[in-house]
Amino acid sequence: MSRPFRFGVNLMASAPADEWAAKCRRAEELGYDVILVPDHLGMPAPFPALVAAARATERPRLGTFVLNAGFWNPALLAREVATTDALTGGRLELGLGTGYVRAEHDAAGLPFGSPGERVDHLRRTVEELERLLGDEEYRPRPVQRPGVPLLIGANGDRMLELTARHAAIAAFTGGRTVRGSTTGQLAPITAEELDERVARYRELAAGRQEPAELNLLIQMVVVTEDREAAVQPLLEHVPHLTTDQVLELPIFLAGTLEQITAQVRAQRERYGFTYLTVLEPYMEVFAPVMRALRDA
Repeated sequence: MSRPFRFGVNLMASAPADEWAAKCRRAEELGYDVILVPDHLGMPAPFPALVAAARATERPRLGTFVLNAGFWNPALLAREVATTDALTGGRLELGLGTGYVRAEHDAAGLPFGSPGERVDHLRRTVEELERLLGDEEYRPRPVQRPGVPLLIGANGDRMLELTARHAAIAAFTGGRTVRGSTTGQLAPITAEELDERVARYRELAAGRQEPAELNLLIQMVVVTEDREAAVQPLLEHVPHLTTDQVLELPIFLAGTLEQITAQVRAQRERYGFTYLTVLEPYMEVFAPVMRALRDA
């Protein structure tokens, strides 16, 4: 039996207190299950933004999507996580990743390291968080028991192994960093490549007692009668893909409401994605899709 759908929106634009609260309330009104914030320079600081979101709303869960582990010392991060979980009434979901934007590390005066070094740091961070927050003597204490749910954003084999071992939510970006990019430019992977990545995760997670929730970050949502025209602007950025291949990309949803809902259901059957995250610019346009999927 498939899990029911769950939907999150990643709020990326900073705003004064009243505007931020109104934006969070609107996400709740539209029916989003999770209000999320990223961890990039130039965007809202994650934990105070989530505490403010909790004050403005009642129902949604609140999450980081995802923290750049290279920005964080594990001991200090544990304090932030526990405090934020308490201040949000136990609504926190902790999303972690290695970080992929070298320019941000340079601006912050922090080492970027090799891909292997970043994975090693994330692994140490996850293990230290589990040790500290799992200790009943640790203070401050998070509210949730047995702990704050962990989401890990992963693509490579070592990251998928870490996700399979530790995460309650396995998040797939549907893309990979462009080689040599310092700004975190991502290129989409094909539907078939994502098949392979999800299959690899399932191999690594075969021994889990409880299966993880599978998440996908949706990069674009366009409700239109002409699917092919909607993706034409994307073709210059992915010259190695045909129009049909772009239309098949799970991270792009384009078509009529009926076509998009059918695509999402098909992706749940194909990959197992039941938790979908959209970016803030698509918060409103995706809302009818959520309603249709829940009414089905």
